[in-house]
Amino acid sequence: MVTTTIGIMAEEKLSFEQTFNFNLLSTKSFNFQEDPKTSRLLMKWSMLGRITAQAFNFDQSFQPYRSNDFAWNFFQDPCVKHNLNVLDPTGSWTRLGDITHVNVEVVPCTKVSVDIFDPIYSNGILRPSGHIVKCYHEIYPDFDELRMLLLEADSEYHHIISPSDRQEFLFRLFKHMVLGGELCQYEDVIDPYIETVKIMYKDLVSVQKDTDTKEINVVTTVLKVSAYDHSGLCYPSATENKQTFAYLCIDPCKRHVYVLFHSFGIGDFSGN
Repeated sequence: MVTTTIGIMAEEKLSFEQTFNFNLLSTKSFNFQEDPKTSRLLMKWSMLGRITAQAFNFDQSFQPYRSNDFAWNFFQDPCVKHNLNVLDPTGSWTRLGDITHVNVEVVPCTKVSVDIFDPIYSNGILRPSGHIVKCYHEIYPDFDELRMLLLEADSEYHHIISPSDRQEFLFRLFKHMVLGGELCQYEDVIDPYIETVKIMYKDLVSVQKDTDTKEINVVTTVLKVSAYDHSGLCYPSATENKQTFAYLCIDPCKRHVYVLFHSFGIGDFSGN
């Protein structure tokens, strides 16, 4: 895991090799936002109305070593500042203000299948039917072994997912969906989580076949980002929470960047 901070103040003059410029792709659709079944699940998990994806394009070639420059340019771009969706403390969508610095974490993204979840199916976390095994927790009632695996380092099953796999974007998406929002109604079976994550991952991550090896490889670079203004942390929220996140998913071939945003809170239970 690589975390870096861009401590560039807004009034300082930037001198990057190139400046990335961005445009909103307003007609780009994401299946997980349009699929009625997925929307019902996001509503059940208290995430509907608080999770969103947006698409922008950019005008320069991208290389992973320029991730810091890219993120800084993204948050300084006039089109991004005018169009990027942000939830304010009242739960209303608003716009981004002036950013003073940005934190960037490069998120490993190498998986081209859901094999990463295989250990969950064969180590006592699930029953043969796919139902999640319930367990005792000192703080949380109605707890289960899946959330224990995700949250507790002393879980007897913690070791079945390697530290490197836990950092993968695919596994992070899975963890975000399982933990949900403030009034999350948890699933009794694992399938809805897996199916939702597959749809989201396919929406956000691009792959390409290697002409020599014929192997399928991920070409997307994923950055977890947070931004600060003169008052402190402001994006994805002024309040930190493990379930409040923003990821930039950069496709260097299409020159697209997809923004996945979620702010922890009480989701929309009306389905609107």
